[in-house]
Amino acid sequence: MNDREKQVVERTVDFVRRELSGAESGHDWWHIFRVWKLAERIARGEDADLFVVSLGALLHDIADAKFHDGDETIGPRMAETFLHAQYLPENIITGVLNIVRFVSFKNRKEKPAFPSIELQIVQDADRLDAMGALGIARAFSYGGFKGREMYNPDIAPAPDMSKEEYKQSESTTINHFYEKLLLLKDMMNTDTGKKMAGQRHRFMEKFLRQFYSEWEGKR
Repeated sequence: MNDREKQVVERTVDFVRRELSGAESGHDWWHIFRVWKLAERIARGEDADLFVVSLGALLHDIADAKFHDGDETIGPRMAETFLHAQYLPENIITGVLNIVRFVSFKNRKEKPAFPSIELQIVQDADRLDAMGALGIARAFSYGGFKGREMYNPDIAPAPDMSKEEYKQSESTTINHFYEKLLLLKDMMNTDTGKKMAGQRHRFMEKFLRQFYSEWEGKR
């Protein structure tokens, strides 16, 4: 990135940190920071525009719909307003907004308006942060935030939910592993993402084995 682009990235960091001050800990600035750094790492092995990747990663959860009554338009609108205020070229703004609109797991069955390696990279980074030790911590943090049961063996997971069913779901945190977290390994786009996802996936499987053993009083 050139100096002008680095300045825009710095302003974006400041903007996102302000906007997400006080956010739920699984979707706060530190989630954004981790996704940003993961995206930069993945991008090094791809022929991608690092500026678009960085902005997309930083803005991808600027107004997560789950915290705004399911309204999926707020995030893209906020991102677009901010990007125009930076006087960026339209192709850059379009590339970043494409990431903001289509990065989410709930949109996995929708085709992005502009498929791009930059979107694939940020998707991989965002999905990686939902896996492994961090993914487990985030899942229980959000479940507690929403007052959901940790586990209930009488409630079966529903991994094939539609987008609207997924958005409205109030299932248990353990079910969330089967409805999302364990599905992510096979949804990765890049070679780097696939390799990292494999490691994190195995850790989650190990955690679940230990969890069920302890739940049943075997350990």
